[in-house]
Amino acid sequence: MNWRIKPLDDILANAERRSLKRSLGGFQLTMMGVGAIIGTGIFVLTAEAAQKAGPGMMVSFIIAGFVCAVAALCYAELASMVPVSGSAYTYSYAVMGEVVAWVVGWALVLEYAVAASAVSVGWSNYFVGLMDRSLGISIPEEFTRGPYAGGVMNVPAATIALLVTSLLIVGTRESASVNAVLVAIKVAALTLFVFLALPVINGDNFEPFAPNGFWDATGLGIAGAAASIFFAYVGFDAVSTAAEETENPQRNIPIGLIGSLAICTIFYMLVAAGVIGSVGAQPVLDAAGRAISPGSPEFAAVCALPENAQAVACSREPLAFVLELLGWDKVSQLIGLAAFLALPSVILMMLFGQTRIFFVMARDGLLPAADTLTKVHPKFHTPYVVTIITGVAVTVFAAFFPVGVLADIANSGTLFAFMAVSVGVLILRVREPNRHRPFSTPAVWVVGPLALLGCGFLFFSLPPSTQLTFVYWSLAGLALYFLYGFRNSPLARSKK
Repeated sequence: MNWRIKPLDDILANAERRSLKRSLGGFQLTMMGVGAIIGTGIFVLTAEAAQKAGPGMMVSFIIAGFVCAVAALCYAELASMVPVSGSAYTYSYAVMGEVVAWVVGWALVLEYAVAASAVSVGWSNYFVGLMDRSLGISIPEEFTRGPYAGGVMNVPAATIALLVTSLLIVGTRESASVNAVLVAIKVAALTLFVFLALPVINGDNFEPFAPNGFWDATGLGIAGAAASIFFAYVGFDAVSTAAEETENPQRNIPIGLIGSLAICTIFYMLVAAGVIGSVGAQPVLDAAGRAISPGSPEFAAVCALPENAQAVACSREPLAFVLELLGWDKVSQLIGLAAFLALPSVILMMLFGQTRIFFVMARDGLLPAADTLTKVHPKFHTPYVVTIITGVAVTVFAAFFPVGVLADIANSGTLFAFMAVSVGVLILRVREPNRHRPFSTPAVWVVGPLALLGCGFLFFSLPPSTQLTFVYWSLAGLALYFLYGFRNSPLARSKK
């Protein structure tokens, strides 16, 4: 079989012919990474982790963080060697060929676009709550929920998606500057939470530590929680999609990747300890004494019972809820406000990553109307056509589709892309051992397999329905590739 591997030298030369403006440094990349990572995961999914694993979510955070750490080391090597846009898609094209690259790029749509839609809906919930509590403005439910929940359209979610899209069109540096302010707000909020929650930790709240065990076929347990809160770490690889717009990428890409992941991991462990130790994080149970999967109608019914009114697992705003239980009412409102202000930075980075990947796929001739999609704005120097198209798609999903399973679906695409990178870095070490590597993955023959196995473990810890959705999505992508990209890519034309 002809895998159509695109040589690294050709990728670098093509990027130089139609390149983006280099304007980002190491600090900006680190802040962009933190901005992409800290968001819905820690502010919202902590409650879901409590329901799935109880205090054992401490281990879940460690598992998910470890898998991301080893994957980040693989990403850093490839990103420093191939400082062009495209992330795992570009690396796969150079190492494993066009078919694998297409599947990876198609999977990244789940990671970035679906995640951006999910966070937009999460932001909408905070916005609606703030309007009601602070200004006494009650927005009709018909305009704050999609048809799946009895509404017509989620107007706030659609609005924030469009606003972030407009910001990205204006320019990368401008987007990064706004993002730095939002990152500061998020870090300040988490720091305040840790400062207030850690001093009142009660060791008894950590027992029983793993009420649902390590693994359960329904997605409960420590492994199931790790697969879900993996979403809390998703985003660090968005730094690598900015390689083509980075000054001195060989130095600054590894700084951005590893620096942002390290900062977020420390925060997550402290926050998780604060939630569990201060008020407890045991799962709520049904009448038979069994834990229920979060997001189900049965779970909503159990959470509506008076005896579960103070259960962290039932809270939609767990960090603010914990501080409210501790008596910090005003600070609790500030935490909610910080989440409301900061979540747009996550949407921004998800959209940023998606548009840059589509830009490169179009530049490689795998998408129709490539000349139009790769147009760069004459004033703002951004790929405005593909940004507009992506932003509209994310807006539609945010306005009309449910958020419940979106995080798990996004995780499936991300984990597949991470597995491709883990394999790619090993193949390249064998195929081109003498190629210059500005950043080399330490102990690559240990780190690479650990990243591959870790991502595979988390993928198969996702609900079976999510795994099936990923298979269907991949098959649809392959059909599109063989209908268009297979015959129209530059590598295909060069064989004629």
